[in-house]
Amino acid sequence: MKVVVFTGPESSGKTFLAERLQRHFGGLVVGEYVRHFIDQQQRDTCLADIPSIAHGQLAWEDAARAQSPDLLILDTHLLSNMLWSHTLFGDCPAWLERELLERHYDLHLLLSPEGVEWQDDGQRCQPSLTERAHFHQQCREWLIRHDRPWVEIGGNWSQRTAQAYERVHQLIRSGDQD
Repeated sequence: MKVVVFTGPESSGKTFLAERLQRHFGGLVVGEYVRHFIDQQQRDTCLADIPSIAHGQLAWEDAARAQSPDLLILDTHLLSNMLWSHTLFGDCPAWLERELLERHYDLHLLLSPEGVEWQDDGQRCQPSLTERAHFHQQCREWLIRHDRPWVEIGGNWSQRTAQAYERVHQLIRSGDQD
């Protein structure tokens, strides 16, 4: 099983690209649990919600991993939970990072906030490119600091799609050579 994770700021194409990868390559997509949580709770999140959101994200991921697809595509993972917790509440439960570091991901596709328009969907809160660029930088720094496999994806929608297809194709091809 190859595991690909989308990461980066909101409104940069994670869900859009995850769905396209699945249509193109097959596999399973795991969505963003926090969206489900907010829809269910009908309120903004708070620091006390972070453990529930993280456990929900992990449960969705683990259920998909248990199905052993050839390709597992994660719309997000605990890195976003950690960074949003710090951004919104100034704190984050330490176990999230430990849990994240214990898991294997073959490739992180880090999406740039530049090149696409921010879309308000009722749950997003960073319309400023400056805010989204800061979140993007935090993602990049974490991936580098922890030596995670990652590539930058940017440009317009068609360029992002082409880049994501190429990187996942390379990943799958490298697995075929093992």
